[in-house]
Amino acid sequence: MGFPREPGAQHPGGPHRRRTPGMPGPAGGRRPVRPGRALHRSESLTVHRQLSRSRAVLTGAALALAVSLAGCGSPEKAKKTPAPAAAPSAAQSAPAERKVQMPTGPAPAMTKVRDTAAGPVFMTRLAGPKSGVTGQVWVWLPPEYNDPKYARTGFPVLTLYAGGQSNGYNTWAGGQLPVQEEDARLVKEGKAHPFIMIMPVQNFTADEKNALDCSDIPGQPKMGTWMAQDIPDWVRANFRTLKGRDGWGVMGASTGGFCSAKLALQHPDVYKAAVPIDGYFVPDSLLWRGHSAEKAANDPDQLVTQGKADVRVLVTAGGADPYEKGVVKGWVAKAVPPVSVEYYEQPGGKHLTSDFKKMIPDVLQWLTRNLAGPAAD
Repeated sequence: MGFPREPGAQHPGGPHRRRTPGMPGPAGGRRPVRPGRALHRSESLTVHRQLSRSRAVLTGAALALAVSLAGCGSPEKAKKTPAPAAAPSAAQSAPAERKVQMPTGPAPAMTKVRDTAAGPVFMTRLAGPKSGVTGQVWVWLPPEYNDPKYARTGFPVLTLYAGGQSNGYNTWAGGQLPVQEEDARLVKEGKAHPFIMIMPVQNFTADEKNALDCSDIPGQPKMGTWMAQDIPDWVRANFRTLKGRDGWGVMGASTGGFCSAKLALQHPDVYKAAVPIDGYFVPDSLLWRGHSAEKAANDPDQLVTQGKADVRVLVTAGGADPYEKGVVKGWVAKAVPPVSVEYYEQPGGKHLTSDFKKMIPDVLQWLTRNLAGPAAD
């Protein structure tokens, strides 16, 4: 499938003042004449000769000075005031804006849980300081991340949410959806960014009717805060990423599609792009009962109409599922700018993991066109 390439956007000190110190002028004075006795004639002649000789010396000096001035011109022309040094331009004096968010450490404790053809998948338990929630997070680093050539390079981040309850598992971290292998292959072909992939859990029980809906439901674990604040904070503190939101995307299938749409619309300061694959858009957990206002604030079906989120969304539906097509197309029709929504209908597609798998190469390339790639300072 083809999706149009969208342009990105990129984005200073003041002149130095130079103080010229003043120069003190020369000081001078005349000695006073002391009153004394009357001079004799001989003494008067001597004094007269001395005065005449002094006048001659002074006259000669005056003539020499006049000749000198005539040769050099007037003092104003002779002394040229040097032009002040040019003030440095903003481009010269402003430091370059840094692109990379370097980790502050210490390195997280992670356990390898699976090997893939594109490198290992790790798992850690993240205790969120803002949410108070502790849950499993799986991590995959692209091969380039540990290459010494990229030691000062920041990488884009893709957070992936699973279908179903995702209680103690995330299908993107297993072998059913080989997103890591596909990304590594596309990177070699020059078609995709090497993404850091983050794959969190979404629930802590298998009770589908009482799911946490990737939200802060009153009286329940603050899953929305854990996902949209604690996890990004943890990733920035522990891995080389890109500053700002331009290198951050979120994607999910089915229930994960609901989560990815909701989180991107609620947090456009964190995510620039989202891909809900065959998702739904209305929160349906029974835990929302008695909390209609909070439910509405976490409803992607309403969030997309508010015209607040400047995010890019690719939403998909299976072509062989009429109900799903109706749900997705209805949601697309409600979108109000600045949110930008593209629709893709998978020919013959059904709501199956095997069909989600077929879309992985295309969605990774769409994310690559809509997110910033690796960068170094």
